[in-house]
Amino acid sequence: MSMDTHIETTMAEGGGNRQHPHNLQGILRMAVEAGSVSDAPAPSEPMSEERKTWLREALAEVCKGQKDEVEQMKECLAILRRDGTKGREGEEEEEEREDALELLSELCENLDNARDLMVLGGLDLCFSQCLSDPQGGIRWRAAQLIASCAQNMPEVQCHLLNQGALSRLLHLTDTDPQPTVRVKALYAVSCLVREQEAGLRAFLSLDGFSVLMRGMQSDIEKLRTKSAFLLVNLLTAHPEHRDTVLAMGMVQQLVSVLHSPHSPFHEHVLGALCCLELLNQKTNELKGKVECQEELEFCERLLKACFQGQPPDDNGMDR
Repeated sequence: MSMDTHIETTMAEGGGNRQHPHNLQGILRMAVEAGSVSDAPAPSEPMSEERKTWLREALAEVCKGQKDEVEQMKECLAILRRDGTKGREGEEEEEEREDALELLSELCENLDNARDLMVLGGLDLCFSQCLSDPQGGIRWRAAQLIASCAQNMPEVQCHLLNQGALSRLLHLTDTDPQPTVRVKALYAVSCLVREQEAGLRAFLSLDGFSVLMRGMQSDIEKLRTKSAFLLVNLLTAHPEHRDTVLAMGMVQQLVSVLHSPHSPFHEHVLGALCCLELLNQKTNELKGKVECQEELEFCERLLKACFQGQPPDDNGMDR
């Protein structure tokens, strides 16, 4: 069955009630599905009037839906640009601004909308004003919006990095008084640095690994877990930076974290230690080298700190 015949058959099966795709991604998905049915060349006869009509309606529906969503984003940005008021009206306006940010986050799961929001100046507004808002509910929703837009969007990632957003997000992750803000800011950091070379370079220059270490030492469970997870991900994807992290004394600090009451995030801490150093292997490499005696002693002390109280001949898997 050819692609054209498949589309016409599908239209016939769906009758006049066939759902139009809601965006350009839907159109592309429909085309891929139709094209995968057969590799046979398309027939040479002209497209039927019925099929022309359906395709015109589908494209019109997509354009209309996209236009409606752009208008929604413009309305949200207008709300965010308003000056704050006091009293009951101020509380209502704060809720309205929070709702606007949440709607923008939802809309920007669509990559086209994320790009449009950037063109409309929405990301600059979010970065310059919302991330610094005195209300924690505005700050964490702004961080969430940045994360939604930056995911899998190199164009948006580069724009945000050029605006200095990573520095601000790391600062929020490190110091914000609201736990939810810190967690959402770290999520946005992750969206800017994972599989993004420019973002990783900026992360390194801003001492981002130290921010992750402090996150793992915080009393916020989600922040500890997500900090450890991002650390493992970055070290696994970029082993060339392990020496940098080792030079920071990260191993000692990770071991101290393991001495805290057991928590599910210890799994990620152990994963980070595995990425950083195989202590037994390193100890064996250094034995007999006089010039490395100090380093050998450090490794042996670290092994004792990690596995204190266990017999020296314990199986490594039990550890």
